[in-house]
Amino acid sequence: GIDWEVEDPEDPWSYIGYWGDHQIIYLLKLLELSHQFHPNQLSQLLRKPVFSYANVPYRIKPFSEIKANPKSTVTYDTDSANTIEQLVQSRGADGKLIMDNSGNVLQVNLLEKLCVTLLSKLGNLVLGGGIWLNTQRPEWNDANNALVGQGISMVTLYYMRRYVRFLLTLISEETNSLSMSQEVVTWLMTTSDLLQQASEDISSNTVDKVKQRQLTEQLGDLSSWYRQTVYKQQGFSGKATVSIVDIEQWLSRAQVAIDYTIQCNQMDNGMFHAYNLLSLSDDSLDIDHLYPMLEGQVAALSSGYLSAAETNRALASLFASDVYRADQKTFMLYPDRALPSFLNKNVIPAESAQTHPLIEELVTSGMTSIVEKDVQGTYRFHSSLTNKDKLNVALSKLPERFHGLVKEHADSLHTLYELVFNHKAFTGRSGGMFGFEGLGCIYWHMVSKLLLAVQECYFNAIAKDEPQEEINKLAAYYYRVREGIGFNKTPEEYGAFPVDPYSHTPGHSGAQQPGMTGQVKEEVLTRFGELGIRVNNGKVAFEPSLLRQCEFLTEDASFRYLDVNNQWQTIELAAGSLAFTWCQVPIIYILNETEMSLTLKTSTGHHGSQRLTLDAETASNLFGRTGHVKQITVHLTPDTLTA
Repeated sequence: GIDWEVEDPEDPWSYIGYWGDHQIIYLLKLLELSHQFHPNQLSQLLRKPVFSYANVPYRIKPFSEIKANPKSTVTYDTDSANTIEQLVQSRGADGKLIMDNSGNVLQVNLLEKLCVTLLSKLGNLVLGGGIWLNTQRPEWNDANNALVGQGISMVTLYYMRRYVRFLLTLISEETNSLSMSQEVVTWLMTTSDLLQQASEDISSNTVDKVKQRQLTEQLGDLSSWYRQTVYKQQGFSGKATVSIVDIEQWLSRAQVAIDYTIQCNQMDNGMFHAYNLLSLSDDSLDIDHLYPMLEGQVAALSSGYLSAAETNRALASLFASDVYRADQKTFMLYPDRALPSFLNKNVIPAESAQTHPLIEELVTSGMTSIVEKDVQGTYRFHSSLTNKDKLNVALSKLPERFHGLVKEHADSLHTLYELVFNHKAFTGRSGGMFGFEGLGCIYWHMVSKLLLAVQECYFNAIAKDEPQEEINKLAAYYYRVREGIGFNKTPEEYGAFPVDPYSHTPGHSGAQQPGMTGQVKEEVLTRFGELGIRVNNGKVAFEPSLLRQCEFLTEDASFRYLDVNNQWQTIELAAGSLAFTWCQVPIIYILNETEMSLTLKTSTGHHGSQRLTLDAETASNLFGRTGHVKQITVHLTPDTLTA
């Protein structure tokens, strides 16, 4: 089903708006897995109209209003919500979906849905800076939610690059044209035209702040047009055709803009910025960088942008950076830092206060609603002025004799106020707490995401036939990251039972918040990667080059497993072997053989091969747990493995 939040005055935690957490990368990884295991399935769905749109009664404001106040951009359409509720009563769950002109559920193809996902992100692109967080939460870290409004996410953009590359691969065998909703086609084609101009500016090295501001405005206005049109119509006006060539052009132009932005956000040491800060002026913009964050490195490594050598350089810098916690042999989310004491906060520099005509006149007159001077002579803004809006309200309430000074010096007072508080750079609890993804905190899910990203880079380097020296370095970094994860630690080091998943480890204590965290998912994926199971085009290959010899048995042992019929079975293993199950089928690796081979035990007998692969038909039987595949034995030579 489909559900959404409704603001509740009695619940301070309620808030309308979609949480964009993992929106791009998790969808993409599911798509990638589907394409690997069932290579024709997505292709068949690209043109098949079996997908729908949710009719969520949120309304993102026009771009002109987003610019005016990017922290307040979503409203709740009560009338629409009431209409939807009535439809649900009469039609069931379909009442929450967009309808066509005939009153039936609008059905579109998969490619339209995938394009709209990317278009919505490109509509907030700041060339050279990232994706403007004005209507969404950050891509991963909700501890940075206070960035919404002034923040721009490179994390989202890194994942968008991988998404674009996947879409280009997915449509590479498609030809001719296909049907999409009229408004989506217009949005896509016009976005493509805007990105083409940006590509030309990038190629000619003529990108400047004015052109960056212009593109942000154009993309924002275009997305605003799309939204307001669909809101007004309660859907789409009809269908139009778009060619695969036009879609490929749009994606290729998007990649040029994305790659340029990644290049702008690579630090001198090879690491990458995660989030930036945006300041808009009438015809220009400024981009400021925040401190380095682990999630930025994970996303950049996952993007597919880096070569093996560049990946190794980034990892070397990461281990040498302030993000690394040597006591735990792993990484914090961000560098730790000392926070100012309570009395050292909200201090206006004395020289600035004493030379500011409005402040001096207020203090002299005993007016304390804006600025106070304490007994020690320290100037501070009044404690009620928690943001710029409240400062403006307080200024408007000053007696008439101050109006001239306010008119002349309000702008400089705003500048001083921001200098004192630096609200623009406030990230949320990540910058002011010491647990729950706060300062000094290791977040184990992100460490496991780093582990998976390094492993992906390792296999990509092999696929691209990159230098073996760089591949070996990646393998070494992989196990160095792995060394810091809980199951390699003693209970004293970890502060908890090491093989249990925990949310995070603050700087002042051991692991906290036990539970089935995302770390588990990433480590299941990396473990199968270590074992060398590679699925592509519906076929299975066994490539355990990342597996270490120390994992093989040093003496005989028994292996007990649950088969596809849910019956317990036992296999006797000799020293120099390793066993595990996949899809409830036992797979046995035997080391120290003179040559590589694979033996397949099936319901029809034993089959041998010099190739360590399963064809699509055999793999399908394995995935389907049909019982046809009984056992897989892989014979390996020692030089196959990581030392």
